Amino acid sequence: MSALHPGPQPMRLMLLVAGGAALVALAAVWGARPAGGPATAPAMPAHVHAQAGAVPGARPATVVRPLSCEALPNVPGKSITTATVDFPPGAYTPAHRHPGSVTAFVIAGAVRSQLAGEPPRTFGPGTTWFEPPGALHLFAENASATEPARILAVFVADDNCGPLVIPER
Repeated sequence: MSALHPGPQPMRLMLLVAGGAALVALAAVWGARPAGGPATAPAMPAHVHAQAGAVPGARPATVVRPLSCEALPNVPGKSITTATVDFPPGAYTPAHRHPGSVTAFVIAGAVRSQLAGEPPRTFGPGTTWFEPPGALHLFAENASATEPARILAVFVADDNCGPLVIPER
């Protein structure tokens, strides 16, 4: 097949990218709510994942809140999970990996992040980054000691909606 007329596998990837783009657009609209809208996130449910191994007096941990997980009917064996990740002021996430592909979209604040083999980068509202499956994410942190940050993360992984973050030992 030519580059202009992809076969079945590239077409599936194009559909995944289109779905992710739609979620990013939704996040942009959600992040741009009117001034009278809610200023804080709802109370954390019991299943919320806070970074393991937090030490009293250490930097605050990020909090991952899964929003949805759906099987991808056009890509058997894969699912798409959306989650918000809240970074309190000064929050830090140590080295970790993800079981599938991840696209992150910064909704608010600024997040500093570094993947292995790349320089650290700071991402502000409306910017994104991509992490290939199993890539070593050296760290992610709130770039501010006084303002919170939030990202929307979209994961495409095996169809089990399992753990989203795998701590690096």
